[in-house]
Amino acid sequence: MNLNQRIMAVALATVFALTPLFPSLITLTAVSVPGISIVPEPFVLVVLGVLALLALYGAIVLASPPRELPPLLLPLLAWLGAGALSAALGLDPRAGAIFLGILALGIVWHVALWRFFCVPGIAAAVLWSYLSSGALASVAAIAMVMLRWPAQQFAMEHGRAVGTFILPGELAGYLIIFIPIALAVAWRTQRRSLRALAICAAACGAVALGLTFSRAGWMGCAAALAFGCFALGPRMRRFAFFALAVGLAAVLVLFNAHHNPSENFTRLSIWRAAIAAIERFPLTGAGPFEFAHVYALVRRPDGDATAFHAHSFYLTVLAESGVVGALAVAWTWWRFARCLRAALRAAPPANATLAIAAAAGLFGTLVQGTIDTVTVVIFGMWFPTMALALAFARDGLCEPAI
Repeated sequence: MNLNQRIMAVALATVFALTPLFPSLITLTAVSVPGISIVPEPFVLVVLGVLALLALYGAIVLASPPRELPPLLLPLLAWLGAGALSAALGLDPRAGAIFLGILALGIVWHVALWRFFCVPGIAAAVLWSYLSSGALASVAAIAMVMLRWPAQQFAMEHGRAVGTFILPGELAGYLIIFIPIALAVAWRTQRRSLRALAICAAACGAVALGLTFSRAGWMGCAAALAFGCFALGPRMRRFAFFALAVGLAAVLVLFNAHHNPSENFTRLSIWRAAIAAIERFPLTGAGPFEFAHVYALVRRPDGDATAFHAHSFYLTVLAESGVVGALAVAWTWWRFARCLRAALRAAPPANATLAIAAAAGLFGTLVQGTIDTVTVVIFGMWFPTMALALAFARDGLCEPAI
């Protein structure tokens, strides 16, 4: 590796290591945080500064030749453009500017991963960082539940695992993607040390996911594992039904465990309010991150006093970005599915397994997204994981790379 590639390896590994801290960035905004962050504000500022520097470096490197354009760049830019249009015509352009900044950073991360992942040494650096960070985040979440610390967070979330995230659903969304990738690395890596780390990470992640008591998270993970098993071929397909059965049984048996039963009904009211918002702003929406404002105008008498999103990714997109934003999102996912399917046809078995695992995690979050909106997944996981899946499937990444 040359100097630029070495720095890029450190940069990409650092971003993956910091991903479990992304939710704490909300404490720097004027938004009333719907949970407890354990990350001190000075450290949050350090994280923000590091991310800004890495993004600047990534943009400079990507602007220099050779300028390889990833297959998802146009749909991602369309998503960004739809957000810009919604922000300009929305209720609060300043909130839209924050949305656009975060989305632009995600695009830079996506492009950098796609371009440099196949450089020898970078794949290993990214996976070591990703698995280590996820394992530590899972262990921290488990320990905090066992120790009932911090007490305010433990009480507010009814004893559910949160860790460095703000809400249990955010931790669950992160783990829906993390667990399948960890399992695939454990299966396919040729390095004993990396396999041991991947097994430990997957086990800790599974325990942490269970302790979130997130019904959407459990079904999302079950769907992810089922998708992965089904896509891996006939020998694995019987495990797909087993994964779905376990997820469904867990939800049915523990439906109200560690939950306030009233939450089962307030979400229905929020969905109705979201539909009312969509009817009022059908084309470009109320503006990115503006659901809370429009919710106050369409809230039903039986609804919660406030709602930061529509508790459904799909309703949130339509309410905030309208049909224009929804089409951009749909184009991105459609393009990703087509490109990955084409790449998998020529991918070696180990590479295909890793790519399918990443895609399975993404599919699981789409299932979770039917009844929840997890910001850290949308902005901190989707774009890089799409890049990982496509990079895994590329011929340039040889099997011994991990």
